[in-house]
Amino acid sequence: MGLSYEETRQKRVEENKKRLDELNLLHLSLSLNNLSPKSSPMKKVGKPKTVEKKMVAVRRSARVASNPAPVYVEVGLPRIYSPRKSYGVARRDLSDRVYATEEERAYTIDEAEKLESKLKEEGFPTLIRPMLPSHTSGGFWLGVPSDFCRSSMPRDDGVVTLVDEEGEEFPTVYLARKKGLSGGWKGFAQSHELVDGDAVIFQRIKPSVLKVYIIRASGLETSED
Repeated sequence: MGLSYEETRQKRVEENKKRLDELNLLHLSLSLNNLSPKSSPMKKVGKPKTVEKKMVAVRRSARVASNPAPVYVEVGLPRIYSPRKSYGVARRDLSDRVYATEEERAYTIDEAEKLESKLKEEGFPTLIRPMLPSHTSGGFWLGVPSDFCRSSMPRDDGVVTLVDEEGEEFPTVYLARKKGLSGGWKGFAQSHELVDGDAVIFQRIKPSVLKVYIIRASGLETSED
């Protein structure tokens, strides 16, 4: 007589239970559940190190230890200020004229060359510099040609004294590498009311001393009269 469905199902359940008991899967499953997951190792971040600052005395040689500590200062050329002084020349109204005319420039250069020919008889080197706006306003920088620098100007930076026609002296700073007059030239230009179009003749009478003669552009009006 064949088994009923219920009896067959119960028999299979008992067989499966018996197999599980033989494999001991129940105990294995319980043991796995009791294990706690391992955390992945993490790099510990340490606290930043603080560097203690200490004042340390500078070690000095025993030979100079008894001397006072040296004081280092920047050594440079002197800062030169020239007093602003009027020499009786009426300041011209430049409100309606910024640049000199070509006629004025030609006039001053021609007159400067005439004076230079007479000065050369004295045997001193000379240089004519027509004035431009950069020489008489704004930057107040006077460049000097290279040939005159080589023959008549100091080889190194230093003070060059300008002597006007009245014998007044004006110290200026000469920059050998840049080949020009810097500090002090502004005071000279303003004191003598130099403007665009004037011509200046420099005559080297001594080392680092230049005699200065000025031909003014306003002289053209006088010569025409």
